[in-house]
Order: sequence, then structure tokens, then C-alpha cells
Amino acid sequence: MSELVRRDPRKEWIARNRLHPQHLEVLAELGGGASPSEWLGPNGLMRRDPHAVGFIGPNGIKRIDRSGAQQAAAQSSSRQAQPEDTRRRVEIEAPAFLVAVVPDMPSGRLSSHDRDLLGLARQLADAEPERPGAVLAVIFGEHKETHFDEAGADRLLHLAGEGFAGYMPEARIAALQSVERELTPRHWLLPDSTLGGAELGRRLAVRLGERPATQVWQIEADAASEHGWRCMARGAAGSSDISRTLPRVALALAECAEPVSETRHAAQPVTLAQGLPEVLGRIEDLGAVAVDPAGVALAEAEFILSAGNGVKDWDAYHHAAQVLGATEGASRVAVDDGFMARDRQVGATGTWVTARVYVAVGISGAIQHLQGIQGCDKVVAINLDGGCDMIKRADLAVIGDAGAILAALVAQVERYREQQRENRDAA
Repeated sequence: MSELVRRDPRKEWIARNRLHPQHLEVLAELGGGASPSEWLGPNGLMRRDPHAVGFIGPNGIKRIDRSGAQQAAAQSSSRQAQPEDTRRRVEIEAPAFLVAVVPDMPSGRLSSHDRDLLGLARQLADAEPERPGAVLAVIFGEHKETHFDEAGADRLLHLAGEGFAGYMPEARIAALQSVERELTPRHWLLPDSTLGGAELGRRLAVRLGERPATQVWQIEADAASEHGWRCMARGAAGSSDISRTLPRVALALAECAEPVSETRHAAQPVTLAQGLPEVLGRIEDLGAVAVDPAGVALAEAEFILSAGNGVKDWDAYHHAAQVLGATEGASRVAVDDGFMARDRQVGATGTWVTARVYVAVGISGAIQHLQGIQGCDKVVAINLDGGCDMIKRADLAVIGDAGAILAALVAQVERYREQQRENRDAA
């Protein structure tokens, strides 16, 4: 009998195509059922998928999936039957220390950057099983988040009030100083972002007399340091890395750690016994400045309504973007056909976007397009084809005619705004 390894070219192609419906099934078959991220190659050697979640590359960085493509099979199965929550419940009654996290909370919800930061805090808090620490999340103002427990928070300090609405750095720093005096966290973690965390973290470090670590992207155990940790941070405009002992105040980048996914924590509310000091702010927030969404660059837009080949009534699409206050985007097909300008193209061959909400209307989801939207927080897909790749990627999918769905959405928004005007007039 021949010892040559028989190969199936089609199955090998499916194994390389992460968006194929049978991708995970074929990977498991080629790998002997062991692991979907490993399979037997044609030369008899085990091959590894570098796109698999948890894959550790040659630079020692563990891959975190942001595209959502690898969860396609899990999402499709979850639509059929919702399994019960099997995550382990964790409650820390008397923590040995606290790790304070101050998330950005854009639009009142935890962003992916915030969840990565809470995952980093969990590494610090869970490093000593005999003396476990607790993660304290400090939240300012009103919010809409209801899943702090799933994100890894053991304690939740909600500082509400008009004094924290808008841009009020002096009031927030005074509140964080009160937290420092009363609770004395071992570490302060803030996102190094333009949404406020970068500025707030640097202000806090000055008030506490600390030399902060900025642009942190990884931490590792170090017995020689004060608390047993060292951090790796970007330096020289990202061209080099700096290794130093992890200080009390650290500002971390996105994907600094894996977000919490296997445990559920208490998120127990806490209060400050001594209350908050009264601060006379020297800065007055006059509110947000109205900006025409059409003039916002795609790379900076937070809400994008993107059109593809499935859009037939372009006047209705432009009207919907105007009513919703969304920045217009497009797939390559729509741009090549002349319906949209070249600077509106989204994808690896156009502009990579990081919108909080990305609505794909009539876009099937080519791999280049999916690469360009992997940094978006929430993706909504409107398409007639329920099996297209964009539907698999989407957090929310609407199956139906794009024109009819956009018209219904515009009518709903206009009706809601009319009711709001009537209620204001009645008051």
C-alpha cells in the first residue's frame, strides 16, 4: 500500500477560507477532530491557523479576534438555540487589594477597548490565588451598560450627577483623588485613547505624584519588581518598545489583554463614605458642536451607513443617511459603478474604519470589506441573502429588501422626533 498522503484540494481550500460555511467543520476533519486551528497538511506536517483566536505568533503576541468572522458558526447556532450561561460565578468578599479601572464608556457603554482594559485588570487581580484582588470599575455620569459583571468588574463605583456631565476633568480628578484616599487601589488603569482616558490618566498621575506608563500593550510577571509585574509600552512613535516595572498608574492600548469571557463577577455597588468634594471648575462645557456627517472623514466617523450593490434607490439612501445623521460609506462595487466617490470606499483597498456603529446596506461582505470594518464595535447588516458573509459578521442582521427597510427606518425616526417635539411643546 502506498505511503503517499492523499490530499483533497477542495477541503484544503475550504480550510484556508475562514468565511466558508464549512470552514470549522473541515478544519476539525483535517486535524483528526483534535483542534479546528490545526490540521494535517499535504506533506504530513501539522499546519496551524495564524488567524485562530489564541494563536501565539513569532513575536509572542497572542491573537485576539476582532473581525467576528471566526464566530460565524457559533452565532448561527446561537440563533437556533440559546444555551444556558455556563460561566463560572466569581465573588470576592474580602479582597486583599483593589485594581481600579476608569473606562471611557463612549455613548454610555463599554467599548472593546474598555473590555480589554478590564481583562488586563483581571490579570493583576487574579495573579495571587491565595490573596485575590478585586477589580473596581469607576464610572462617571449616566450610562446604559448592564453587563459590568460579564466584563470582569467585582466592584462598581458609579459617580453620577451634573458635575460629571460633559468635559469636566477637574471634577473627575477630584473624585478620583477621593477614591485614592479612601480605597487606595494598588493600580490605576485607564485607556490610552483620545476619548478622554489619555488626558484623565495623565492628570491623575500628576496629582498622585506618579510617573505613569503610557501606550502599554502587554504585562508580564517579574519577581524582581515591587508588585511582581513588568509592562511593555510603545515608544518613539511606536517604532520601539520600552520595558519597565509596572507603576501604579498605567494607560493601556486596545488589545492589551483578552477580554473576560469565561467568568461572571459580582459587580457589587460601592459608595464613598466621605462623599465627594465640591470643585469649582474653571472649564465650562458648552456642549457638542453640530457637524455635518457628510464632511466627516470615514476614518474618524462614529456612525456609518454604507451602501453596496444591493442598493437600487440611491436618492432614498442619501435621504436615509441625512435623516439618521450618518456618514456615508460604500463598497468597492458601488464606487466602481460610479454611485459613490472614491474617498467613500470602505475596506482594505479603501479606508479602514473604526465606527461605533456600522450599518451595511446591500453589501455581501467580500474579505477586503470585512477586513476594513474589523475595528467597528457594532455591525448591522441589511441584506436579502441570509447566508452572505456580511450577515455572518454582523451583530444584528435584518433579512429583507434594503429599500423597504431603509424607508421604514426613516419613517420610524421621523415619527419619534415628531413625538419628541410634541412632548416639548406640551411641556
